Amino acid sequence: MTPKTLILAALLAATPLLAQQATEGFGPLDPTPPTGITVPQIIDKMGKQESAFAAARDEYTFVQDVKFDTISDDTGRPDGEYHQITNISFDDAGRREEHVTFAPQNTIERVIMTENDFKDIEKRLPFILTAPELPGYDLTYLGQQHVDDLETYVFDVKPKQLVKNHRYFQGKVWVDQEDNEIVLINGITVPQDTRPGHEDLSPPYTTYYQQIDGKYWFPTYTKAEGTLHFVAQRGALSQDVHVRTIVRYTNYKRFHTNVIIHYDGEVLDNKTTPQKPDATTPPTSKPQP
Repeated sequence: MTPKTLILAALLAATPLLAQQATEGFGPLDPTPPTGITVPQIIDKMGKQESAFAAARDEYTFVQDVKFDTISDDTGRPDGEYHQITNISFDDAGRREEHVTFAPQNTIERVIMTENDFKDIEKRLPFILTAPELPGYDLTYLGQQHVDDLETYVFDVKPKQLVKNHRYFQGKVWVDQEDNEIVLINGITVPQDTRPGHEDLSPPYTTYYQQIDGKYWFPTYTKAEGTLHFVAQRGALSQDVHVRTIVRYTNYKRFHTNVIIHYDGEVLDNKTTPQKPDATTPPTSKPQP
Protein backbone atom coordinates (compact mmCIF):
# COMPACT_ATOMS: atom_id res chain seq x y z
CA MET A 1 0.00 0.00 0.00
CA THR A 2 1.11 3.55 -0.69
CA PRO A 3 0.56 6.35 1.85
CA LYS A 4 -2.70 8.22 1.54
CA THR A 5 -2.39 11.66 0.03
CA LEU A 6 -4.49 14.47 -1.32
CA ILE A 7 -4.10 14.89 -5.06
CA LEU A 8 -2.47 18.30 -5.00
CA ALA A 9 -2.83 18.94 -8.72
CA ALA A 10 -6.60 18.85 -8.41
CA LEU A 11 -6.66 21.04 -5.32
CA LEU A 12 -4.35 23.73 -6.65
CA ALA A 13 -7.02 24.72 -9.14
CA ALA A 14 -9.36 25.60 -6.29
CA THR A 15 -10.06 29.19 -5.33
CA PRO A 16 -9.50 30.35 -1.71
CA LEU A 17 -13.21 29.77 -1.18
CA LEU A 18 -13.00 26.17 -2.34
CA ALA A 19 -15.35 24.99 0.39
CA GLN A 20 -18.18 26.91 -1.26
CA GLN A 21 -17.53 25.69 -4.76
CA ALA A 22 -17.72 22.39 -6.60
CA THR A 23 -14.20 21.49 -7.68
CA GLU A 24 -12.47 18.44 -9.06
CA GLY A 25 -11.64 15.91 -6.37
CA PHE A 26 -14.41 16.97 -4.01
CA GLY A 27 -17.60 14.99 -3.58
CA PRO A 28 -20.87 16.51 -2.33
CA LEU A 29 -21.09 17.50 1.31
CA ASP A 30 -23.32 15.03 3.19
CA PRO A 31 -24.79 16.83 6.23
CA THR A 32 -26.11 13.67 7.92
CA PRO A 33 -24.67 12.85 11.37
CA PRO A 34 -21.75 10.41 11.55
CA THR A 35 -22.51 6.77 12.33
CA GLY A 36 -20.89 4.79 15.11
CA ILE A 37 -19.33 7.87 16.69
CA THR A 38 -20.57 11.15 18.11
CA VAL A 39 -19.41 14.60 17.03
CA PRO A 40 -17.85 15.32 20.47
CA GLN A 41 -15.92 12.04 20.18
CA ILE A 42 -14.62 13.05 16.74
CA ILE A 43 -13.47 16.39 18.11
CA ASP A 44 -11.80 14.74 21.11
CA LYS A 45 -9.96 12.23 18.92
CA MET A 46 -8.86 15.01 16.56
CA GLY A 47 -7.54 17.17 19.40
CA LYS A 48 -5.47 14.31 20.82
CA GLN A 49 -4.07 13.35 17.42
CA GLU A 50 -3.28 16.97 16.56
CA SER A 51 -1.47 17.33 19.89
CA ALA A 52 0.61 14.24 19.17
CA PHE A 53 1.40 15.58 15.70
CA ALA A 54 2.40 19.02 17.06
CA ALA A 55 4.89 17.34 19.38
CA ALA A 56 6.25 15.16 16.58
CA ARG A 57 6.56 18.07 14.11
CA ASP A 58 8.85 19.86 16.55
CA GLU A 59 11.34 17.04 15.96
CA TYR A 60 11.45 17.50 12.19
CA THR A 61 13.68 19.64 10.03
CA PHE A 62 12.18 21.12 6.88
CA VAL A 63 12.51 23.85 4.26
CA GLN A 64 10.09 26.78 4.21
CA ASP A 65 9.76 28.69 0.94
CA VAL A 66 7.71 31.91 1.22
CA LYS A 67 6.78 34.06 -1.76
CA PHE A 68 4.55 37.12 -1.34
CA ASP A 69 3.54 39.15 -4.41
CA THR A 70 1.51 42.25 -5.09
CA ILE A 71 -0.35 41.85 -8.37
CA SER A 72 -0.81 44.60 -10.96
CA ASP A 73 -4.44 45.30 -11.86
CA ASP A 74 -3.34 46.24 -15.38
CA THR A 75 -1.28 43.17 -16.27
CA GLY A 76 -2.36 40.56 -13.74
CA ARG A 77 1.31 39.90 -13.08
CA PRO A 78 3.45 40.53 -9.98
CA ASP A 79 4.71 44.10 -9.64
CA GLY A 80 6.54 43.50 -6.35
CA GLU A 81 7.83 40.43 -4.54
CA TYR A 82 9.17 39.25 -1.20
CA HIS A 83 10.84 35.82 -1.41
CA GLN A 84 12.69 33.93 1.28
CA ILE A 85 13.78 30.30 1.68
CA THR A 86 14.66 29.14 5.17
CA ASN A 87 16.10 25.92 6.61
CA ILE A 88 14.33 24.98 9.84
CA SER A 89 16.80 22.70 11.62
CA PHE A 90 18.66 22.06 14.88
CA ASP A 91 22.07 22.98 16.20
CA ASP A 92 24.47 20.44 17.74
CA ALA A 93 22.82 20.91 21.13
CA GLY A 94 19.40 20.04 19.69
CA ARG A 95 18.08 23.61 19.77
CA ARG A 96 15.77 24.64 16.93
CA GLU A 97 17.30 27.21 14.57
CA GLU A 98 16.57 28.94 11.28
CA HIS A 99 19.01 29.64 8.44
CA VAL A 100 17.96 31.85 5.54
CA THR A 101 19.45 30.34 2.39
CA PHE A 102 17.82 32.54 -0.27
CA ALA A 103 16.57 36.11 0.09
CA PRO A 104 16.74 38.36 -2.96
CA GLN A 105 15.99 42.06 -2.61
CA ASN A 106 12.46 42.81 -1.48
CA THR A 107 10.71 44.70 -4.31
CA ILE A 108 7.34 45.20 -2.58
CA GLU A 109 6.35 48.88 -2.82
CA ARG A 110 2.59 49.15 -2.39
CA VAL A 111 2.36 47.50 1.06
CA ILE A 112 4.68 46.74 3.94
CA MET A 113 4.88 43.43 5.78
CA THR A 114 4.24 43.52 9.50
CA GLU A 115 5.35 41.44 12.47
CA ASN A 116 2.00 39.69 12.27
CA ASP A 117 2.82 38.61 8.71
CA PHE A 118 5.73 36.53 9.88
CA LYS A 119 3.92 35.16 12.93
CA ASP A 120 1.07 34.10 10.66
CA ILE A 121 3.48 32.28 8.35
CA GLU A 122 4.92 30.43 11.32
CA LYS A 123 1.76 29.73 13.35
CA ARG A 124 -1.49 30.29 11.47
CA LEU A 125 -0.90 29.04 7.92
CA PRO A 126 0.32 25.57 9.02
CA PHE A 127 -2.70 25.37 11.35
CA ILE A 128 -2.68 22.66 14.05
CA LEU A 129 -5.67 22.46 16.41
CA THR A 130 -4.37 20.77 19.55
CA ALA A 131 -6.39 19.58 22.55
CA PRO A 132 -5.29 22.52 24.76
CA GLU A 133 -6.45 24.96 22.05
CA LEU A 134 -9.86 23.37 21.46
CA PRO A 135 -11.63 25.14 24.37
CA GLY A 136 -10.90 28.47 22.67
CA TYR A 137 -12.80 27.53 19.51
CA ASP A 138 -16.37 26.73 18.53
CA LEU A 139 -16.52 23.74 16.18
CA THR A 140 -19.71 23.12 14.21
CA TYR A 141 -20.12 19.84 12.38
CA LEU A 142 -21.04 20.44 8.72
CA GLY A 143 -21.04 16.89 7.40
CA GLN A 144 -18.95 14.28 5.63
CA GLN A 145 -17.16 14.75 2.32
CA HIS A 146 -15.12 12.58 -0.02
CA VAL A 147 -11.91 14.39 -1.00
CA ASP A 148 -9.78 12.52 -3.53
CA ASP A 149 -9.16 9.13 -1.85
CA LEU A 150 -10.04 10.35 1.64
CA GLU A 151 -13.26 10.27 3.62
CA THR A 152 -13.40 13.36 5.80
CA TYR A 153 -15.47 15.12 8.42
CA VAL A 154 -15.94 18.84 7.77
CA PHE A 155 -16.15 21.41 10.55
CA ASP A 156 -16.71 25.14 10.71
CA VAL A 157 -14.18 26.59 13.17
CA LYS A 158 -14.19 30.02 14.81
CA PRO A 159 -12.73 31.49 17.99
CA LYS A 160 -15.12 31.80 20.92
CA GLN A 161 -13.76 35.23 21.72
CA LEU A 162 -11.02 37.48 20.41
CA VAL A 163 -8.39 38.14 23.04
CA LYS A 164 -6.30 41.30 22.63
CA ASN A 165 -2.93 40.76 20.91
CA HIS A 166 -3.89 37.23 19.86
CA ARG A 167 -4.70 36.03 16.35
CA TYR A 168 -6.82 33.06 15.40
CA PHE A 169 -7.89 30.85 12.52
CA GLN A 170 -11.48 31.11 11.33
CA GLY A 171 -12.85 28.93 8.55
CA LYS A 172 -13.32 25.27 7.67
CA VAL A 173 -11.25 22.19 8.40
CA TRP A 174 -11.38 18.73 6.83
CA VAL A 175 -10.51 15.86 9.22
CA ASP A 176 -9.54 12.43 7.89
CA GLN A 177 -11.99 9.87 9.27
CA GLU A 178 -9.34 7.19 9.68
CA ASP A 179 -6.41 9.18 11.03
CA ASN A 180 -8.47 11.75 13.01
CA GLU A 181 -6.18 14.51 11.77
CA ILE A 182 -6.62 17.73 9.79
CA VAL A 183 -5.80 17.24 6.11
CA LEU A 184 -7.08 20.52 4.63
CA ILE A 185 -8.08 23.97 5.87
CA ASN A 186 -9.65 27.01 4.26
CA GLY A 187 -10.14 30.28 6.10
CA ILE A 188 -8.70 33.56 7.24
CA THR A 189 -6.79 34.99 10.17
CA VAL A 190 -8.80 37.05 12.66
CA PRO A 191 -9.08 39.69 13.87
CA GLN A 192 -8.47 41.93 10.88
CA ASP A 193 -7.54 45.48 11.85
CA THR A 194 -9.56 47.74 9.54
CA ARG A 195 -9.01 51.06 11.32
CA PRO A 196 -7.97 53.74 8.80
CA GLY A 197 -4.24 54.25 9.03
CA HIS A 198 -3.81 51.14 11.16
CA GLU A 199 -4.90 48.46 8.71
CA ASP A 200 -3.40 45.02 9.26
CA LEU A 201 -5.11 42.87 6.68
CA SER A 202 -4.72 39.43 5.16
CA PRO A 203 -6.51 37.49 2.42
CA PRO A 204 -8.20 34.09 2.81
CA TYR A 205 -5.94 31.08 2.47
CA THR A 206 -5.98 27.33 1.93
CA THR A 207 -3.41 24.92 3.37
CA TYR A 208 -2.94 21.37 2.12
CA TYR A 209 -1.44 18.55 4.17
CA GLN A 210 0.40 15.38 3.17
CA GLN A 211 1.12 12.22 5.13
CA ILE A 212 4.82 12.01 6.00
CA ASP A 213 6.54 8.86 7.26
CA GLY A 214 3.20 7.05 7.02
CA LYS A 215 1.80 8.54 10.23
CA TYR A 216 1.15 12.27 10.54
CA TRP A 217 -0.28 14.81 8.12
CA PHE A 218 2.16 17.71 7.65
CA PRO A 219 1.34 21.07 6.04
CA THR A 220 3.04 21.14 2.64
CA TYR A 221 1.47 23.95 0.61
CA THR A 222 -0.43 27.16 1.34
CA LYS A 223 -2.00 29.54 -1.13
CA ALA A 224 -3.54 32.86 -0.12
CA GLU A 225 -4.99 35.40 -2.52
CA GLY A 226 -7.31 38.38 -2.33
CA THR A 227 -7.71 42.13 -2.58
CA LEU A 228 -6.91 44.19 0.50
CA HIS A 229 -8.79 47.48 0.90
CA PHE A 230 -7.02 50.40 2.56
CA VAL A 231 -9.23 53.37 3.45
CA ALA A 232 -8.33 56.86 2.22
CA GLN A 233 -6.81 59.19 4.82
CA ARG A 234 -5.20 62.62 5.01
CA GLY A 235 -6.08 63.47 1.45
CA ALA A 236 -4.65 60.26 0.02
CA LEU A 237 -6.71 58.00 -2.21
CA SER A 238 -8.00 54.67 -0.98
CA GLN A 239 -6.09 51.64 -2.18
CA ASP A 240 -7.17 48.20 -3.29
CA VAL A 241 -4.11 45.93 -3.46
CA HIS A 242 -4.29 42.47 -4.98
CA VAL A 243 -1.89 40.16 -3.11
CA ARG A 244 -0.88 36.54 -3.44
CA THR A 245 1.11 34.36 -1.05
CA ILE A 246 2.53 30.92 -1.75
CA VAL A 247 4.24 28.95 1.04
CA ARG A 248 5.82 25.55 0.44
CA TYR A 249 7.01 23.28 3.24
CA THR A 250 9.32 20.58 1.87
CA ASN A 251 12.08 18.11 2.73
CA TYR A 252 10.65 17.00 6.08
CA LYS A 253 13.19 14.86 7.92
CA ARG A 254 13.16 13.56 11.44
CA PHE A 255 16.07 14.84 13.49
CA HIS A 256 18.02 12.82 16.04
CA THR A 257 16.89 13.34 19.61
CA ASN A 258 17.10 11.45 22.87
CA VAL A 259 13.74 12.81 23.97
CA ILE A 260 10.78 10.44 24.13
CA ILE A 261 7.50 12.33 23.92
CA HIS A 262 4.50 11.09 25.89
CA TYR A 263 1.02 12.35 25.14
CA ASP A 264 -2.27 10.94 26.44
CA GLY A 265 -0.76 7.53 27.04
CA GLU A 266 0.94 7.38 23.65
CA VAL A 267 4.72 7.20 23.38
CA LEU A 268 6.28 9.10 20.51
CA ASP A 269 9.83 7.78 20.15
CA ASN A 270 11.77 10.25 18.06
CA LYS A 271 15.20 8.56 18.15
CA THR A 272 16.47 8.62 14.60
CA THR A 273 19.64 9.27 12.67
CA PRO A 274 20.59 12.97 12.46
CA GLN A 275 19.67 14.56 9.15
CA LYS A 276 19.89 18.12 7.97
CA PRO A 277 18.12 19.45 4.87
CA ASP A 278 19.67 21.32 1.96
CA ALA A 279 18.12 24.44 2.10
CA THR A 280 3.16 31.33 5.10
CA THR A 281 -1.65 33.35 7.61
CA PRO A 282 -0.64 34.85 4.49
CA PRO A 283 1.39 37.96 5.04
CA THR A 284 -0.83 40.55 6.59
CA SER A 285 -0.21 43.92 5.11
CA LYS A 286 -0.24 47.63 5.74
CA PRO A 287 -0.26 50.30 3.04
CA GLN A 288 3.16 51.61 2.14
CA PRO A 289 3.49 55.25 3.27
